[in-house]
Amino acid sequence: MQTTEQLKTVKFYSGEVTPLEMHKVRVVQKLTLLPIEERKQAIFGAGFNTFLLQNKDVYLDMLTDSGTNAMSDNQVAAMSVADDSYAGSASYYKLEKAIKEVFNQKYFLPVHQGRAAEHIISKVFVQPGKVIPMNYHFTTTKAHFEMAGGVVEEIYTDEALKIKSSFPFKGNMDIAKLNAVIAKWGAQNVAFIRFEAGTNLIGGQPFSMQNLREVSAIARTHGIKLLMDTSLINENLYFIKIREQGYQDKPLKEILHEMLSYTDFSYFSGRKVTCTRGGGICTNNHDIYMQMRDLVPLFEGFLTYGGMSVREIEAMAVGLYETLDFDVISHSPTFIKYLVDSLDRRGIPVITPAGGLGCHLDARAFVSHLPQTQYPAGALAAALYIAAGVRGMERGTISSVRDADGNDVLADVELLRLAFPRRVFTLSQIKYVEDRTQWLYDNRHLIGGLEWTEEPPVLRFFVGKLKPIGNWVDKLVAKFRLDLGDSL
Repeated sequence: MQTTEQLKTVKFYSGEVTPLEMHKVRVVQKLTLLPIEERKQAIFGAGFNTFLLQNKDVYLDMLTDSGTNAMSDNQVAAMSVADDSYAGSASYYKLEKAIKEVFNQKYFLPVHQGRAAEHIISKVFVQPGKVIPMNYHFTTTKAHFEMAGGVVEEIYTDEALKIKSSFPFKGNMDIAKLNAVIAKWGAQNVAFIRFEAGTNLIGGQPFSMQNLREVSAIARTHGIKLLMDTSLINENLYFIKIREQGYQDKPLKEILHEMLSYTDFSYFSGRKVTCTRGGGICTNNHDIYMQMRDLVPLFEGFLTYGGMSVREIEAMAVGLYETLDFDVISHSPTFIKYLVDSLDRRGIPVITPAGGLGCHLDARAFVSHLPQTQYPAGALAAALYIAAGVRGMERGTISSVRDADGNDVLADVELLRLAFPRRVFTLSQIKYVEDRTQWLYDNRHLIGGLEWTEEPPVLRFFVGKLKPIGNWVDKLVAKFRLDLGDSL
């Protein structure tokens, strides 16, 4: 008998188990694969920052799944019936209805994207000296909370930072550490507890329902609010259903309602959870809603659009309902698992078990000859682009900050994230990534470090520029030509 996890894979006659696309492609976008010399020029022009590459120079864009997911035919069709009203748009009330039915939340505040929600939440609930315990931080979240004077306490479990592991819920919060933080600071000084669904920076790793239930009980005992970032809730929902005992046969809607029942309020980036631009804050607590309501017109737009296009609002409503479609939420995780398992079998260091969001290469092990002060994850991101035209995202020390003395705060993990936008890539493209990653691993000794040429003081990974230390790029290109000739 097949399990839920096996339903979207097929065993070939050859014995290979392969994920199946449960959709057909009806609209296509032309891609370009530049020759390696042009890729070399492009990465130099981008300051060895994959964020600054032009999309025309990228073959496979695995930078992020934010705003890059493919919308469904029903979402595109919904955009054509949008109600262009500044206030009281019928499109907004469709979205509000979807929020109530899918998330089981009474109150909704629309914003233009996830970090706008973080801004409003910070304005209302984070004051100087308040502490925010969380299972792991995200870059913009931490920046917003700290700019408001808050103190972030990460209370992840011992399993969270293990690269190779079989533990299914590495996004869990450590209960003993949570109790210790509350005892240290006092419950009155805890702004809220933040739970991130699908911990982004440690490999898209999920938390379990049991862990969420335990954290919620502690929060309610102490009168502390529980906030959830639901941007990657699709993947966390998927993993609870296939990995957690007692949930395999439960409907997705029932699991999702239980997850959110343990929270006091939540927020999301529509670019991730619904494949559309926009976002929102949700709650069943009227007082929490009222504390934030008046900031939406001030910072975002009126309450029935919140900085979003009404066309995006229509598509978002449809996308929320698609969250309850197993074919939709299983696509990226099954493709990610295919690549992770394949690379792991080859001895290439990747985070296991496969999570949501993307395949994460362990740059510290991949280029173990590079110290963290030479930004191994950033160097690996640049090297993979040169070798393959694949744009990934550095999730390591470049994405970190400097301390008061000007020294790098070294990241807990050095990762190159290869994101899987939903319904975008074909299996042949994933096999190409697999092949070029193998070549790069076999020639990893050629990869050198990076140093800053232009370093912004805040969120430097977005627009900062670096350069290679030495002439390692020329050596890498020469070896590529020797091994693969004129192959792109």
